[in-house]
Amino acid sequence: MGLKSLIVPQDKIFFELFEEQAATVCTAAELLIDIFSDYTNIEEKYRKMKEIEHQGDAIAHKAYDELNRTFITPFEPEEISRLVTALDDVIDYIDDGARMLLIYEVKKTDQFMIEFAKCLRQAADEIKTGISGLRTLKDMETIKGCCIEINRLENVADEILSNAIRNLFKSNDPVEIIKLKDIYEHLEIATDKCEDVSDVFSAILIRHT
Repeated sequence: MGLKSLIVPQDKIFFELFEEQAATVCTAAELLIDIFSDYTNIEEKYRKMKEIEHQGDAIAHKAYDELNRTFITPFEPEEISRLVTALDDVIDYIDDGARMLLIYEVKKTDQFMIEFAKCLRQAADEIKTGISGLRTLKDMETIKGCCIEINRLENVADEILSNAIRNLFKSNDPVEIIKLKDIYEHLEIATDKCEDVSDVFSAILIRHT
């Protein structure tokens, strides 16, 4: 057991890891906005995104390891596992959205991609706020507000997807339609994963109220 484990109570370590994951989600979403808004040096930017994704994986693995060897946990082990998985999924789908630009050799991004990225960045901020509130659960209304806002943003993303696909089918290029539709759908799933995080928040609130 390391020095930090001796100093920091084991149940508190989870909150640190949650907060690290939430910060990583915010960093990934911010980079996605940059990639879509300034579509230059894409390979270099994607290398940064992949580094962020690896950081997210490392935090998730550490959380699972802590869960496997810790008897005292702040929430039910299943809740912790669901939260860690949901946060990791958000990062993974953001990474996928950026990676597909390279796979499909996309020549330029569009306003719909930027809208998705901004939506994800807002959801990431709500996730970060909600995670901070889990430490004490004293301000449950703030966490509830985060859940409501994340759900609203997921609905916004659904609307963005509808508009993007509607616009896409005005094209006569079937290959381009397939490529962009896949990217749009991946970005929308990323917002679904944010909603999964809010679902865990809601479950924790129900159990602790």
